[in-house]
Formats: sequence, C-alpha cells, structure tokens
Amino acid sequence: MDYACLIVAAGRGVRAGGDLPKQYQMLAGQPILRRTLEAVLRDPACDRVQAVIHPGDASLYRVACDGLADPRLLSPVHGGATRTDSVGAGLAALAAQPPERVLVHDAARPFVTQDVLTRVAAAVAPGVAAFPALPIVDALWRAEGAMAVAPVRRDELWRAQTPQGFWFDDIRAAHAAAAGPADDDIALVRQRGLDVRIVLGDGNNFKITLPADFVRAERLLKDAMDIRTGTGFDVHAFTDGSSVTLCGVEIPFDKALSGHSDADVAMHAITDALFGAIAEGDIGQWFPPSEVEWKGAASSIFLEKAMERVSARGFTVSNIDCTIICERPKVGPHAAAMRAEIARITGVESGRISVKATTSEQLGFTGRGEGIAAMATATVVSA
Repeated sequence: MDYACLIVAAGRGVRAGGDLPKQYQMLAGQPILRRTLEAVLRDPACDRVQAVIHPGDASLYRVACDGLADPRLLSPVHGGATRTDSVGAGLAALAAQPPERVLVHDAARPFVTQDVLTRVAAAVAPGVAAFPALPIVDALWRAEGAMAVAPVRRDELWRAQTPQGFWFDDIRAAHAAAAGPADDDIALVRQRGLDVRIVLGDGNNFKITLPADFVRAERLLKDAMDIRTGTGFDVHAFTDGSSVTLCGVEIPFDKALSGHSDADVAMHAITDALFGAIAEGDIGQWFPPSEVEWKGAASSIFLEKAMERVSARGFTVSNIDCTIICERPKVGPHAAAMRAEIARITGVESGRISVKATTSEQLGFTGRGEGIAAMATATVVSA
C-alpha cells in the first residue's frame, strides 16, 4: 500500500535547548532529522519523502542528509510561519505528481517503525484519515494550581502520535478550505466532517521535545542497536607478471595474480565480508565475471559498492579485519599502506582496520607457492 511521506521539519524546537533546532541536533552521532528520514525510507511501501524545512536551514539540511543517496528523497521545500503553512507547502510540492495517500510525520520522531507506518497507511481511505495513538493508562486528574480537584475519565482518551495519514485529495481540500492555523491536520479534516480512525501506536515513537528526551533516545538506540558480522574468503592463483596488488597496494614480485578483475584477493575478501554482513550476496552476484565490463576492473569499485549498500541499509562499519595467507611476497612491510588505502576507500578510520599476514607452513596451494588466499571479517552496526 504505497504512500508519500511528508516530514515536517520547519520548526525551531526551542524547548529542547541547544544551539540548533532540535531536528538538527545530534543523536548518537547523527542528526535527529536524518534518523527520521532513514526510518521512513526503510519502508519499501514509501515511494516518496518530502521534507519541509525552515528557509534558513538549507545548509543544516544538506549536512544532515550528506551521503543519504535514495532517489525517493525529494529536494526539500520551505515551510511557513505555522505548522499548517508548512504542511500546505509540502502538499503543494507533492501535487505535481499526486499520490493516493500521504502520511504527515514529525521530524522529531526518529523511532517510527514500519509496523506503525503500515497500520496508518492501511487505515486511510477516501473520506477517512488515520493516526497512531496509545491508550491512557495513568490516572488523570483535573487540577487548580497545584491542588487536585476531580478525576477525569480516561477510557475515551488517547495519546496521539504521528504519522497522520490522509487520502491526498482530502487533505489538500481541507487545507484549501482552512480559515487559519489548526492544532494539526487531523483537526482540519475533522472540520470538514471526515472520519478519523485511531490505530495502535508504539511507545517508542515519542517526540523529542525536552532535554531529557535526548537521554531516553540515546538509551533506546543503545538497547536497539543492530550488530551484524560477515565473513569473506577468496583465492587467486599466480600467473606470469611482475607485481601483485593487495588491498589496493601494488607490491613488486616475480609473479602476478590471475583473475577477471585486478585479482586483489584481499580486497575481494573484505568486500564479500561487507556484503555478507548485510546479507546482500557477494561480488560475483553484483559484478559477474561473465560480464566483460569488469575485466581488469579495479577492485576498489567493488569495495565502494559494498560500502554504498552498507550505508543504504542504515549501517556503519565498526571494524574490518583481513588476513592474507601466502608464503611470498612479504606482506608485513606493506600492511600500514594497505590499511591506509582501505581506510581511504571506505571512509572508515584506519584504527578500525586490521591487515595482517600468515603462512600455511608450506602446506596446500599457498604453501606450494601457487597463489594467495585471504579471509576477512567485517562488523557493521545500525547507524
């Protein structure tokens, strides 16, 4: 059930404190807005994401989205003085290719799940809007100052969240007819008599509003961190030549390595370890040796693609460990240069990259000097 998602990010968020609007403040190493965008983009049913930002935040937005290469993320548009104005601007941008459904989501709710998105989108129909909410479980009291006056029934009360979902034509008409700002878009469609369904929300889909919310969010990210490990193994035989390339470093030698590409056996093992960590196959599936396009290709192309996929899946690389197995040439003198080259290609700091070598004690094909083997392990963590 496809939908477009509108991310409202034009507010100032002053209650959160800090020198930046809260949507651009860092949460475990990434801006809140980026985490929200990535959370929505993880849902394959989302076919477009339109961010609405403050006119003065263009540079902050560019930094927040640096490297977020997803064609579904549209160029941002500028919001207005009120939330109603900002949502209206986003809807106008989407109207060039109107979707059937649109979900309007707060930029400061980075923990929205695919389940919540799906429930809201499925509940939307012509003349019917929807939003996620949680039932009130605490006792409620009406007060005068600091004094309790009377209990308030809670059985018909819900704590509303976003995204709010709408049939696109309905919400556009509601905005066109609006006499002024409203508390939210649900209020606008209710003014026009539309039905509104409540679907079950998620306790973690809270809105970061106050400084204490950052502490809660950091704790939640730590508890929910996804850690994955992949392994890679590759071998290449020797052939006639005058050098071998290992981890992107050319080493003078009396032989070369045979392969369809540049036969960098160590970089191939690292690349396969990264693909394995995110369960996206191996080099052979992404770059088939049957295709002439990859004949003699630099293995850095393969490694860059693996890193691109790691990022697209919402992960960062925690560490890479590669062991090169051969009798000759001597790898040790070149290990530092190899680590530096892998760091350059991947953007991973060299302190998280290990390259080492061992022999097979003259056993097997490597021991007989017939070729080189390499094995690698890569660990990725949810960004």
